[in-house]
Amino acid sequence: MSVEPLSLALLALLLGAIALDLLIGDPRWLPHPVVAMGRLIEVLERRWNRGAHRNRRLKGFLLTGCVVGLVHVLAWSVLTLLAWLHPWLGLIGELLLLASALAIKGLRDAACAVAGPLAQGDLDAARGAVSMIVGRDSEALDEAGITRATVETVAENTVDGITAPLFWALLGGAPLALAYKAVNTLDSMVGHRSERYADFGYASARLDDLANWVPARLTALAMWLAALVLPGTRGRGALAGTRRDAPRHPSPNAGWPEAMMAYLLGVQLGGVNHYAGQVSERALMGEPHEPLRVAHIERAICHMHGAWSAFFLLMAIFVLAGRGLM
Repeated sequence: MSVEPLSLALLALLLGAIALDLLIGDPRWLPHPVVAMGRLIEVLERRWNRGAHRNRRLKGFLLTGCVVGLVHVLAWSVLTLLAWLHPWLGLIGELLLLASALAIKGLRDAACAVAGPLAQGDLDAARGAVSMIVGRDSEALDEAGITRATVETVAENTVDGITAPLFWALLGGAPLALAYKAVNTLDSMVGHRSERYADFGYASARLDDLANWVPARLTALAMWLAALVLPGTRGRGALAGTRRDAPRHPSPNAGWPEAMMAYLLGVQLGGVNHYAGQVSERALMGEPHEPLRVAHIERAICHMHGAWSAFFLLMAIFVLAGRGLM
């Protein structure tokens, strides 16, 4: 079965999972649990997302419960079987599943794929790269627009792809971390406010909001703490500014890491986005001490690394204090 929650053994496995993710990320040749989750969601969405609005909302609750529950039970069952065969197999299985829930290297590589051509002045290539990680229209974005889209994505996905999986893993091992990834995948696929998903994706979107509520706020704090030792940051006033600006974001959670990132970089995020030609205006966050440029992507990556490092350190302190070792 899964390693005991809030334990030193689980903390050690999480550290190993972080190292493994930093080393190899998510190789394309290796089957990934999130891909399987996505295929299951696609099948169920095609079959269940029909009928009256009320029925769609009820089926959406059923979809969320089935997918999240199934992922948790399967992960727990696999680890239990491996541990029954041999304790070391259980530990190796837990390590691999924990690593699959993280996306540190993937997020860094995706941001660098935008920054590389942008630094060389190749706007077309940079627009193509940024279109792979954001949903907004990218055809007309200039350097500032491409940079803003990338920095906002790095900030938001620091929670979705790194700190939130770490948070839930500490509370429930790999099964709970993968259950969180199922919630996150459901939200990204059906949690939209479009006519097709407004009712069917309601449960998925609300559960994702709930699952990220604590991690998002802790991540903003961790990002600020890490910035205290990073050169060239603007930590002064960042906490107060983040508390003021974050609630203005349409998402109850994404505004916290994005606002903190904006203040630490000394730039302004938010503003007008276009989605399939439709205008979407977001509240402004941060203060424009500097114009957005490609160098801010690299600095955002540094803050991303600082955030998860400080977040892990906070978790370690919590576990050690709970065990009476501090």
